[in-house]
Amino acid sequence: MDNTALTALQYGFDTFYFLICGALVMWMAAGFAMLESGLVRAKNTTEILTKNVALYAVASVMYLVIGYHIMYSSPEGGILPSLGFLIGDENSVESVLAGGDDAPYYSARSDFFFQVVFAATCMSIVSGAVAERMKLWAFLAFAVVMTGFIYPVQGFWKWGSGFLNEAGFLDFAGSGVVHMAGAAAALAGVLLLGARKGKYGSNGQVNAIPGCNLPLATLGTFILWMGWFGFNGGSQLKMSTIEDANAVAQVFVNTNMAAAGGLIAALIVARILFGKADLTMALNGALAGLVAITAEPLTPSGLQATLIGGVGGVLVVFSILGLDKVKIDDPVGAISVHGVVGIWGLLAVCLTNSDASLGAQLLGIASIFAWVFIASLIVWSIIKAVIGLRVSEEEEYEGVDIAECGMEAYPEFTNK
Repeated sequence: MDNTALTALQYGFDTFYFLICGALVMWMAAGFAMLESGLVRAKNTTEILTKNVALYAVASVMYLVIGYHIMYSSPEGGILPSLGFLIGDENSVESVLAGGDDAPYYSARSDFFFQVVFAATCMSIVSGAVAERMKLWAFLAFAVVMTGFIYPVQGFWKWGSGFLNEAGFLDFAGSGVVHMAGAAAALAGVLLLGARKGKYGSNGQVNAIPGCNLPLATLGTFILWMGWFGFNGGSQLKMSTIEDANAVAQVFVNTNMAAAGGLIAALIVARILFGKADLTMALNGALAGLVAITAEPLTPSGLQATLIGGVGGVLVVFSILGLDKVKIDDPVGAISVHGVVGIWGLLAVCLTNSDASLGAQLLGIASIFAWVFIASLIVWSIIKAVIGLRVSEEEEYEGVDIAECGMEAYPEFTNK
């Protein structure tokens, strides 16, 4: 096979791999929808499903129109992004076949598709944290700004070769860029929104508000677990060489082992603390393990990945309990899973990657969190002033399905 044919074959194979990984990440939208609809009450199910399917569509449009340009067409090493529209031209045949280090090795359109599903994933994190009391259209208004501007700016700082990348900040697949960013936006919204009625008592007690469908929540976790192989595996960007194929295999193994470690650790901690095997903590433990390994799923061994995920599983249990103590109401534990454990994942990079710098990792954590939290707080505040964030007490009691969507997911079990 001559070099031209080999280059064309590798280009086609890497593009195909990239697209399949993007499709796996897109399927994580279904995972978030199932997880969140299982962990809220029956009377709020239709609304949260509407949010999840609508935010994916909003993210797709906004990232096409402006987000992708901000993230990948801004000055290298910079802080301020360049504003522009649409996603540019496809790679020409000549540029691909020219060879060399600068030649593209996958389709530009496949890169956009892979990146847009990451933007939607970041926004999905917000959905569960503000569930059961936020107005649907307030949430979607925020999604426009989050996916079109707030997320792409900090994404440019790292993955678009901005100042964090120049500083040596490492985040292989997005423990910070995607997960901590989503949690920071969620935290800003939750602080302005307040807790659900009845969640916290006047004397400081925390009242459990069980979800309506744990089989759905479990299915959602399995879907997310599966989708994460595309999330982390696709971030290798190609697999047409022996080295890249071996790297992808290691990433898949580590991703799986971290989830397993996180689930087992959370299950054990819950058993020690509560005397019971708490399924919701186990599910969040698996997700915590996945978030923890996402910053660096390549350099650890399988055992190291299991331990990194295990620490994430322990952290998420104590974080969920800690946020409740300070009356930050997060119905699905998203801020703990994606925020607290996202920070752990970024710090854990230093344990296995010799190129990592603790200073650079701390700079990345501080920069991403500060930008997303402050920008989100401003946007949430504007939305609150213009149309309001929260449904009325009566609507919250009746359920936001009727108030916001005019239909119920389980009409035979109203208010259950």
